[in-house]
Amino acid sequence: MKKLWTSLIAVLLILVLAACGSSNEEENASGSEGEEGGTKEIKVGATSVPHAEVLEKAKPMLEEEGITLKIEEYQDYILPNQDLDEGRIDANYFQTIPYMETQEEEKGYDFANLGGIHIEPIGVYSQKYENLEEVEEGTQLVMSRSVSTHGRVLSLLEKEGLIKLDESVDKVDATVQDIVENPKNIEFDTGVDAANLPQVYQREENVLVAINTNYAIEAGLSPSEDSIILEESDSPYVNVVAANSEDKDNEALNTLVEVLRSEEIVNFIKEEYDGAVVPVSSDVE
Repeated sequence: MKKLWTSLIAVLLILVLAACGSSNEEENASGSEGEEGGTKEIKVGATSVPHAEVLEKAKPMLEEEGITLKIEEYQDYILPNQDLDEGRIDANYFQTIPYMETQEEEKGYDFANLGGIHIEPIGVYSQKYENLEEVEEGTQLVMSRSVSTHGRVLSLLEKEGLIKLDESVDKVDATVQDIVENPKNIEFDTGVDAANLPQVYQREENVLVAINTNYAIEAGLSPSEDSIILEESDSPYVNVVAANSEDKDNEALNTLVEVLRSEEIVNFIKEEYDGAVVPVSSDVE
């Protein structure tokens, strides 16, 4: 009987130690303190350019704060929010506030804007036309299928005098149906994924293409030199760090925002992207 009790106690000790080890592994994997105490890990999703590049620059600065940053790169605008909602990443850095709000409404996400980091002025590109005066009647303009960008592009066209929008409509929410004047009879194609717009520009010579700056840079385009229309730097479409609402007060994620707004990162953005990406210095609600 004594041997039996000794064996049972040994088995129980093994089970308890195994459970503790499993718990510690899960704790470390979820961004809690590591074995040496103080080190935290956060996983942030980002599109490759410029977001992932900016995060790479921030890595050593976060290490000094006891935070290990892991970057999950994406080539589209859908998966970063889906993975955030499902807990595969702790935050993402790629989207504007209107886009985030549209996604929340359509998908039922509950995200928090932890702070604006930079603006990427959207541009209109053409292989055929060098300026707006050359644009011929009936020319097609191709833009992203994402409705959240339609008002942005249409507002830019209106500012340049190509169209006029219904004054009763909020320009952020404007669609092609809200155009009340179109003197050059511009035709609109809104069925292309944002990531594929550079390919449309390269393939189609006679069209206008509205391309998000990150995809333009990836395709080797210079927004300031190659676009025939470029959104100004005071655009309200700021790119933010987003997290699930329950993590809005997460210390490590808020430290990430502070680092991304630091003087070192601001100077990096200015020097690296030469006006194609414009850093911001205050919260945008």
